[in-house]
Amino acid sequence: MRRRPRHLLYDVLLWLVMSVLAAASGPDPFADPSRFLFVTGGRVLLLGLAIAVGRPWPLAAVVILLPVGPWDFREGLATVGWDFSGGQATGDQAWPLSLLAVKIFPLTPTTPAVIWYAYLTGRRLARIWPAVAVLGLATMVGVGVVLAKGAHLRDWFTMVSALLGFYVVPYLLGALRRRLLQQRERAQQSVAAQARLRERTRIAHDMHDSLGHDLALIAVRAAGLEIAQGLTPAQAKAAGELRVAASEATERLRQIVGLLRDDIEPAPLSPVDEDVTALVERARESGMEVSVEMAPAPVPALAHRVVQEGLTNAAKHAPGAWVRVAIAPERISVRNGAARGGSTALPGGMGLTGLRERVRLAGGTMTAGPVGDGFELVVIPHAGEPDPHDA
Repeated sequence: MRRRPRHLLYDVLLWLVMSVLAAASGPDPFADPSRFLFVTGGRVLLLGLAIAVGRPWPLAAVVILLPVGPWDFREGLATVGWDFSGGQATGDQAWPLSLLAVKIFPLTPTTPAVIWYAYLTGRRLARIWPAVAVLGLATMVGVGVVLAKGAHLRDWFTMVSALLGFYVVPYLLGALRRRLLQQRERAQQSVAAQARLRERTRIAHDMHDSLGHDLALIAVRAAGLEIAQGLTPAQAKAAGELRVAASEATERLRQIVGLLRDDIEPAPLSPVDEDVTALVERARESGMEVSVEMAPAPVPALAHRVVQEGLTNAAKHAPGAWVRVAIAPERISVRNGAARGGSTALPGGMGLTGLRERVRLAGGTMTAGPVGDGFELVVIPHAGEPDPHDA
């Protein structure tokens, strides 16, 4: 059995301490050397064997220590109890109880080792029947000892308390400790699994926002090519197929991400990861009519997501419509006019739902709905601030 140096040192120190206790409470080596060698030497040997196998196999250590269990009821480092025979009279007074006549919990030099390895058995052994078998063996030994001593009531009492204190209670405490550690480990694994799922969902959110926006722009470009002058019928058909394919891909992406969004809160918004002006330029290059009004102040962290979602919705649901973007520290809005062509996506997407939750986590408020013949998305970065649009 290979041990780490630290464990080996602990085991050697434990064996030395237990050996000193066994020698100190055993026969006098000068008065009776042969008995000292037999009794104390036997205890030291059994302790060494138990400690040698006790770390990997604590139940085997309990079996090895059975011969030095609490079977000699006359021996003990401490005894407390009563004599139930009625005591003796002193003068005119009779004492029904006599101290130190029955050992409630007999203590021997090997008591700490037995209790420790019984505890480790419950702590490390998941199966119950081996421990029950060893307890049954210890009970048979205890019953035999009591019967050999005459089966007095006080001896039965001592034997039961010894079995409970030496074997049953330590084992149950170890089993309880094992269950608690297992529950804590399962809780930690559950937290880690939730963290992984949450991170994957955040990635899915970002994928939905970025890829959905790009696919919408592709559909806008394809729609423009479909009606462009000078194209052959085959080229116009190919452009139409491209527009339909981009729309279908957007819908599949929405469905997949929608499954991941269930019961999972999206991550709070990170700082702006792309310039809003670059986002608008990409939309213009795709053929969208976009105007921007930006206040001379730091762009709010919500601006990129809001503008991206507004442009995406306009490209999908109102192709050909004009879009006006207004960004200020206290208000962000994206408004579009009436559509000039058919919608390239089905209604009911998850973009606005996810954006609303992101805005809420960032401490803001969001409204979105029809305005005139178009649609407007408005976000107030910090809840409680006045909304100039409402005024």
